[in-house]
This record gives sequence, structure tokens and C-alpha cells, in this order.
Amino acid sequence: MWQLNLPAYKFRIINKSEKPFIFDNIRKKYVALTPEEWVRQNFIQYLITEKKYPSSYIAIEKQLKINGLNKRYDAVVFNRNFDPIIIIEFKAPTVTLQQSVFDQVATYNLKLNVGYFMVSNGLDHYCCMLDKTNSKYIFLNGVPDFDSFL
Repeated sequence: MWQLNLPAYKFRIINKSEKPFIFDNIRKKYVALTPEEWVRQNFIQYLITEKKYPSSYIAIEKQLKINGLNKRYDAVVFNRNFDPIIIIEFKAPTVTLQQSVFDQVATYNLKLNVGYFMVSNGLDHYCCMLDKTNSKYIFLNGVPDFDSFL
């Protein structure tokens, strides 16, 4: 698999019609193992294992309707009241994380109105807080533990 800047985790991977599929513990099904999916599975496992995010508070690939268009976010983390608190966008390791990626997350936030964004391509990870007063991102030093949102 692709080498990422995350701890190594064990996953259930199978082949169907000569294509790899990975078991997604959140969605409870096998999904096509693309480079972006590899990043998603590893980063979600990092959040659960290292940062103590409850898996039941993470939603993956849900549809949103924004300005009449159907959009699909990569992942959203909810708090204990089931309010969305973090939008996460994943890209393949070959994709450079640039402004357009953050703009994509900001579009989803028109509907979700969260205070935090995370973006990862498996090599680089960014977590930022949205300063709504000044309409800018404040980049954090690393990914916060789930308890910091309580």
C-alpha cells in the first residue's frame, strides 16, 4: 500500500474481480481501495486509536444539498449532542493540499456550520479552527484529542 505519515494499522483487505477492497468499520462494508480511501481509513483509525474519537460520532460520505446541488463530504465528526463539529476532507497522497481543498471544505460548511476543518492527503495533515468574526482559518499545531471538544 501507499506509505503515509500516520501510524501503521491493520485492515481487512480482499480482492473482488481482481480489484482491492478494504473493510470500512464505520460504514460496516467493504469499499473500493483507492488511494484516497487508503488515506481515509488510516486517518480515521488514527482519530479513533490515537486521539480517542468515538467511532460512533464519525459519519463518512454523507450527502448534502447546497444551493440545490448534491455534494458529498468525506467525513464529519459530531459531539456528544450529535452536533457536527469537524469536517474532514481526504485526498490521495499524490494530491497537493492547496487553497482549493480548503475552499471545498468551506463549501460544505455552508450547510454544516462547524468550527473546525481537517484536511489530509496522508502525508500532510492540517487542522484549523474557523475564526468566523474575521472570516479566516487559524491553523492548529496538530490534531486535537476528542476530549478538547467537550
